[in-house]
Formats: sequence, C-alpha cells, structure tokens
Amino acid sequence: MRNKIKIIVLVFAIFLNACETEKSETKKNSSIEDSLYFGYKPPGLTPEIFVPKKSTSQDWKLGNSDTLDMDEFYFTYTGNNPFENKVVVYRNEGSSYKVNKYSFGHNPGDSNILYSRWNYIERTNSGWSKIKSLGPMFEREDWGIMVMSVSSKGTFVFDDYKSNDVIRMSRIIDGKREEPKLLGKHINTGKWTAHPFIAPDESFIIWGSEREDGYGMSDNYISFRQQDGSWGPAINMGDKINSELQENGARLTPDGKYLLFGRHEKKEREDGSTYWETTKYWVDAKIIETLRPQQ
Repeated sequence: MRNKIKIIVLVFAIFLNACETEKSETKKNSSIEDSLYFGYKPPGLTPEIFVPKKSTSQDWKLGNSDTLDMDEFYFTYTGNNPFENKVVVYRNEGSSYKVNKYSFGHNPGDSNILYSRWNYIERTNSGWSKIKSLGPMFEREDWGIMVMSVSSKGTFVFDDYKSNDVIRMSRIIDGKREEPKLLGKHINTGKWTAHPFIAPDESFIIWGSEREDGYGMSDNYISFRQQDGSWGPAINMGDKINSELQENGARLTPDGKYLLFGRHEKKEREDGSTYWETTKYWVDAKIIETLRPQQ
C-alpha cells in the first residue's frame, strides 16, 4: 500500500512539473510574441538590416475587381511588412500598353487620402479612386517631384530635381493651400537634395543630401523645428545611419516607433554595365532624440 502511495505521489509530482514546464514555455513564447513587431524582432539604437518576409498572393488584394479598368488598376497590401506601401497603382500611360507603378504611402492626417508625387487617391465605398492630380500648383513642367511627404496638419514637403535639387513646403493657412515655398539654404544646400520626410507633428524634417561634411555620398540629414517656428540647422544623422555609400529615403513607420532608410551601392555587371543595389535598414526611432540639440 505504501509503495502504491509513493508511486501516486511520484506521478503527481511529475505531472505538476510537466504543467509548470508547459506554463513556463507558454509564458516564454507569449513573451517572445509580445516583443515582436508585426512578427519581426525589432532593432535597438543600432540600425539593422530589415529583411521582409516573403509576400504571398494573399497579402495583396485586387481593388475594384467588379469594375476592373485595365488602363488603371491597383492592389492593396494586407501583409505583415510594416514598411510596405498600402496601395500600389498600375497605370497605362502610353500609346502602347506600358504600365507605370505608383506607390501611395501612409498619410498620418487622413487615411482616406494617399499621396504620391503630385497625385493622390481617395478611399471610396468600393475601394480606392482613380489617380487624381493635385492641380497646376504642383503638376508643373518645370518641377520634378519624386517624393512627397505629408504631416498630420496637411503640410506638403517635397523634392524637386528639375530645380537644382531642392526641397519645397506647402502649408494650409486659414483653410487654404499656400503656394509651395523653398526651404532655407541650410536645408537646400549640396547635391542630390531629395527624399524628404516631415514628422507627423512637424517637429522635424529628414532628407538626403551630398555635402562636404558628409561621410561620402548622399547622407541622411535632420532639421528640428525651433520654438519660433523656423527650421534649425541641418544635422548629419551620424555614422550609425550614414556611411561612405549613399543613404536616403528615411521615414518613420506609421506608429512612429521605428525609422527606415535605404543604403545604396553602385555595382558592376560582367558586361560592364552598372546598377544600384539597395539594402533597407531600420532602427528604433528614439535615435532621433539623441540628435536633438540641447536647449
């Protein structure tokens, strides 16, 4: 009888231990899941290469499939890559069937309107509208807009490669859109000044530029909004983000937690032709505060 009791106690002890182990593993796995960001292990204050998980056909949905127009159609992204554009539009823009790709990104002020260069699209009951122009104030022959960034207040910041690589800004004042104005020389200095990003709260602007004080080719620079509303001096974002290669295209994730930027390297093929290879990096957005000048 005593031996039976000992065996029962031993089995019960093993069972309890197994339960505790299972609870521990469950808690551990839950802790790991909680620390992930859209299924990715996020970086700290040192930039890391961002390797997106392979997209599947389920990550993309064809818009307006019931009224499909082969001259202009789009796909919406529902996958787990937090840096992917929400909507990608394909548009026929030639006498032959040539499709140009327009990527419409995040708009912190109004998720029902997305912008790309001098164009925008609006969310409708059946999906997204066709591409619309921002009008003659922006769609000008003498301007070459590549990237447009929008703040929560509706302020536009965009580059212009046709006007000697400059960045312009257009605000909404008293409910009206103002004519775009050039930013100051402390921002519009150097070569390849482009790829601007304005913070949703307009507290800073980031852009790419090649300057004498840089690390090599184009670097990412940042300017912080001053108390009087002006923009502060251009600050090189440092050797954690910049290198002797070309860096630009920095922007925040929609929730503002991480900063993404591209590093580009020119390479040569066997036939002597060249191409650019881009590597995406991401870093905790807290790195921005380490660059802010002390008041």
